[in-house]
Amino acid sequence: MAAHSVIGEKQARTLEPLLATPLRTGELLAAKVIGAALPGVALTTACFAVYLALVGIFAEPAVWKALLTIRSLALVFLIGPLAALLGLLSMAAFLYLIDYAARLLRPVNILSRVGEDGLGVIEAVYPQPAQGPSPPHIKAQISGMPSRIVHHAGRSEVILAVNIEMLLAESQKANAVVELIPVVGDFVGKDEPLFALYGNVSGIDENILVSSISFGIERTLEQDPTFAFRIILDIALKALSPAINDPTTAVLAIDQLQRLLRSVGERNLRTDNITDESGKLRIIFRTPNWEDFVTLACTELRRYGADSIQVVRRLRAMIETLIRTLPEDRHAALQAQLALLDHAIKTIYSLPEELALAQATDSQGLGGTPI
Repeated sequence: MAAHSVIGEKQARTLEPLLATPLRTGELLAAKVIGAALPGVALTTACFAVYLALVGIFAEPAVWKALLTIRSLALVFLIGPLAALLGLLSMAAFLYLIDYAARLLRPVNILSRVGEDGLGVIEAVYPQPAQGPSPPHIKAQISGMPSRIVHHAGRSEVILAVNIEMLLAESQKANAVVELIPVVGDFVGKDEPLFALYGNVSGIDENILVSSISFGIERTLEQDPTFAFRIILDIALKALSPAINDPTTAVLAIDQLQRLLRSVGERNLRTDNITDESGKLRIIFRTPNWEDFVTLACTELRRYGADSIQVVRRLRAMIETLIRTLPEDRHAALQAQLALLDHAIKTIYSLPEELALAQATDSQGLGGTPI
């Protein structure tokens, strides 16, 4: 009955107005449970009273008295209602968990959780805050061909994380340079190149190198900060698809992208080269640079969201806010994206009024405070 009362409200299209009332979810479920429990208890009591009356009329007096013992009365008035109440509470708990799961699966909650996890990964991969202008992202220059190539002997999987300390210790022991050819998040097929070894590689144990890498069937956030951007972008792009057409969710995604980009921009993005204590190159471990993060965050949103005034206004607000709040050495990549956004807007909007509206800056897309 409790479940039917909720389903019936949905079928009668009265559940939405009911949920709009100032009632907590627990209060609403309690009302549904009590409303289903009281008629059952009343019916049980009435049936027992009729049964006692019939026994008193047609049966021997001893039978009627036997039904009035403490045990029989407790069974009818205590155990029965308690069992019914527990069943109804189980139904209420089930409905509450469905409501809780539905709220967790709302796009804003998913975006917020991914954003928080992404911030944690960024702080773990880039632990040092930026001190002054960041040095250019220098790629390693090693003369000559590798002394040995280590191939991936396991099944085809994705690189989830790398134990840098283990690689550093092994390269120092052999006085060699170890280059991880793919990057975290890359798919590596069986027998594909995994490591390139330079210098005195005879003392390097390939098993130690391979064991320093954690593989899995899909990307995770463990050491892959760009995957947090990817998840948020996928939510935004699905929301912008013609089948869904939900630009507000895309704006919520841009909110989280702004958080992540600002955190990246305030940190020291290390180069590909990892040295030992003496400053000698030991490991080549490629990580995304600032331009990679900015391109990832802006390109697809600009491409698929340019025809939404709400999205382009919020995207402009994100870029301009980052330009104002981040160090000057981060501005070039952001200004390049701003120029591309202007070009896309001018291509799509031909009416002067719409063009002016699309070129404005709005922290909410539409209806917020111009920046």
